[in-house]
Amino acid sequence: MNPCSYHARRDTHMTLDLEQTPYDLLGGRDAVLALSERFYDMMERHEPALTATHRLTEEGRIHPEVRARFGLFLVYWLGGPDDYMTLHGHPRLRMRHRHVAIDAAMRDAWLRSMTRAMDDRGVDGPARRYMDQRFAQVADFLRNTPG
Repeated sequence: MNPCSYHARRDTHMTLDLEQTPYDLLGGRDAVLALSERFYDMMERHEPALTATHRLTEEGRIHPEVRARFGLFLVYWLGGPDDYMTLHGHPRLRMRHRHVAIDAAMRDAWLRSMTRAMDDRGVDGPARRYMDQRFAQVADFLRNTPG
């Protein structure tokens, strides 16, 4: 099974201690959305090449709609409500990212941004171990360019 075909709630062997999803362990919707926002803040601060691959505002910031969509996806993917699916359909991550050249450098920049965001938000324990593993799998799965 590819690493993007399911999310934390639906894959019983990927759930965490006490049947809690990463969404639950992080503290629910507000905490996941805050992580998503911090992820983009870290990306803008430290990863200009990765930032440039996103839709930007006139000020050069990642557009609020991009941020909101990823936040909704992250809520769903970590085991929360499936509002993302209702609004946008199946994530189809490879299809949605095909217009962006994703090589090892871009993958690593994405992972650095998420690692910084999780560090800043104090994500640790079982949720962190799960997220570190899954983000690395998905980021590598999305590579579509050699290098």
